[in-house]
Parts: sequence; C-alpha cells; structure tokens
Amino acid sequence: MKTNIAQLALAVALGFAATGTSYAHEDYSEAGTNHWLSHVSESKSQPTTNQLAPYGYATSSAAARVVNIDSGTKYLNVTRLETIRINVGGKSVTWTFDTLGTASFPLAKIIPGADGVTVYVTENPAYTGG
Repeated sequence: MKTNIAQLALAVALGFAATGTSYAHEDYSEAGTNHWLSHVSESKSQPTTNQLAPYGYATSSAAARVVNIDSGTKYLNVTRLETIRINVGGKSVTWTFDTLGTASFPLAKIIPGADGVTVYVTENPAYTGG
C-alpha cells in the first residue's frame, strides 16, 4: 500500500511539473525572427522637438515668475524644469528650462537681443535622490 501511495504521489508531482513548464514557455519560433528577441517590444516613438531642445522650449503654460532683463543684467538663475516669463527689449517669452545636463548657456541662444546674459541652471531638488 505504501508503494502505491508513493507511486501516486510521484505521478501527480510529475504531472504538475509538466503542466507548469508548458505554461512557462511561449513559442517564439516565427520564421525570420530571433527567438530570444521577438518577445521584447520596441518603442516606435521618436523624441519630440521639446525633448531634443538643449535649452528647453517656449510654452503657453503659466509662468512661476516673471523676469525683466535690462542692459545691466549679466545673469539669470533658473531651476531645471522651471517655467519663467522673460521680458527683454519689448519682447516676451514664457520658457520652460528643460535642460538636463546643461549647467549654463547664453540667453541669446533662446531670445535674440539678450546678448551678454548668461543663464545658470541648477538641478531641481524635486528630482534629486536622497
């Protein structure tokens, strides 16, 4: 009797093992594909123009603050991902400083006529680890 119970237990265990492995493997053997890569989905989307802009981008979003640049202004301190309304020589733009990896740059790169003003970008504390 003990032998029959042991044999039955072994048969049940082997049945579960075979069933489990059949669910664990999917068939990726389509012709012309690499079976080990075919289950990985690839992103077909391309970066947006805003994502590619090294100094950020103009936006219609509400500005966190307004800055007036005059002839005596030499620098502008901003925080990465901050949106600021900048007024220079009768022109105005609302700009989001999405500048990952850029510590400083001439303001004239984004606003013509803002020569001699350097933008200094600090990291946004909301996005730093710690």
